Amino acid sequence: MEQALALDTARLGMQTALMVSLPVLGTSLMIGLMVSVFQAVTQVQEATLTFVPKLLGVGIASMVLGHWMLGTMVSFVHLCFQRAATLGLH
Repeated sequence: MEQALALDTARLGMQTALMVSLPVLGTSLMIGLMVSVFQAVTQVQEATLTFVPKLLGVGIASMVLGHWMLGTMVSFVHLCFQRAATLGLH
């Protein structure tokens, strides 16, 4: 039973990490794709051009979704502590 609980907690941890990181990574990917298309169309090959738009996009995504991301992580940690407490009872 303890192995199943540990595996389920690990699965939930990976799922939570994916859910929390996906908005920031997705924003960065989309902005990078748009800047790359812009660079290909205009033939401007500047390597540092993607840095500022990605930084702004990730900052805005963090501001907009930060509350949800923090709430998701806190609820997962709360679940981990609850499960750790139940393991001590056995």
